[in-house]
Amino acid sequence: MADFYQNGIVTTLHNLTNRSNEDLEQELMSFAEKRPMGLILPSLFSELEGDALPDIIDKLAEVPYLNEIVIGLDRADKAQYQHALSFFKKLPQHHRILWNDGPRLQALDAKLEKLGLAPKELGKGRNVWYCMGYTLASGRTESVALHDCDIVTYEKSLLARLIYPVANPQFHYEFSKGFYTRIADGKMNGRVSRLLVTPLIKAFKRVIGENEYLDYMDSFNYPLAGEFSFRRDVLTDLRIPSDWGLEIGVLSEMQRNYATNRICQVDIADVYDHKHQNLSLDDAEAGLSKMSIDITKAFFRKLATQGETFSNEAFRSLKATYYRIALDYVEKYHNDALMNGLTTDIHLEEKAVEMFARNIVTAGQRFLDNPMETPFMPTWSRVISAMPTILDELKEAVELDNEEFSKE
Repeated sequence: MADFYQNGIVTTLHNLTNRSNEDLEQELMSFAEKRPMGLILPSLFSELEGDALPDIIDKLAEVPYLNEIVIGLDRADKAQYQHALSFFKKLPQHHRILWNDGPRLQALDAKLEKLGLAPKELGKGRNVWYCMGYTLASGRTESVALHDCDIVTYEKSLLARLIYPVANPQFHYEFSKGFYTRIADGKMNGRVSRLLVTPLIKAFKRVIGENEYLDYMDSFNYPLAGEFSFRRDVLTDLRIPSDWGLEIGVLSEMQRNYATNRICQVDIADVYDHKHQNLSLDDAEAGLSKMSIDITKAFFRKLATQGETFSNEAFRSLKATYYRIALDYVEKYHNDALMNGLTTDIHLEEKAVEMFARNIVTAGQRFLDNPMETPFMPTWSRVISAMPTILDELKEAVELDNEEFSKE
């Protein structure tokens, strides 16, 4: 059971009493009268054939307070989209599937590309971006949650606790970040968060000094969690990256756009497990190696906007500082695991730290080599300004896909 310690400048909402999900849902039903709620599910077609998503959909079908579910479907042909329509049909809530590879949404993407506004990189970030656009176009919800589709330990309480902070009319939070303990099969997981992000933030503080942004990022228990919720008005001016820096980028944008008393984090699960990425020690373009480079670049980009100047010498100093701090964390987590009857592989953990340290320099070099890189997708307010009909066209394309292929 969690303690009630507030450990940073962002409010932490704990799970202190294991309040029943039935009780939470009753309260959320009353909130729904003033703040209709929705859910975004960014999905690959392959996840429809896995073990996690069918279980998630079975449980979502029993959630009474959702007014809309928006599903972003990637890597699907026509037959697979039709299968997806059937797969999600069991959801009693109003729901729509964005067939991102379909001709209608591809044509809309081509229009945006001519204006220089289309997302440049395929992946979760692009999927989420279009789902956010549809949520704005639909106008059915005021409070929206987003979570991944590969959670093998999914429970309805995860969603209830995730959306509660932005659904409760007595609260003034615009954004809520989920967190949880990454433990499965007797092992401590979450290596990128434990062994890269946390020690990297500590290293930044030593190298460049105290910084409000770094204090803010250091407040999050699990900054790389893919689960968060927000009020609908957040969507218009949110600028998010399209690479593995998505979660760090979203947190950074929220700090830029809102006071910290409008942001919170919430404990959403006692146990959480999902699909794991390979460490990819020998391939900087795959797995956790690529993830670590993208995340580190996201930090460099954010700090550069605050006037920090980086050089090769600065990256080498940061690498050395990070490496020493991260090795200390390997020992801390190993001891914590042993006391709780869990296991960690010290050798593998230190190999991960060595790779992350190398990738700090790699990320720094890429940052310097591409000073004009613009990895962020445009805000929806900019897109609407350039193409005032975009939301209507997006909604129409999704509706036409749904009508046409539901009949076949």
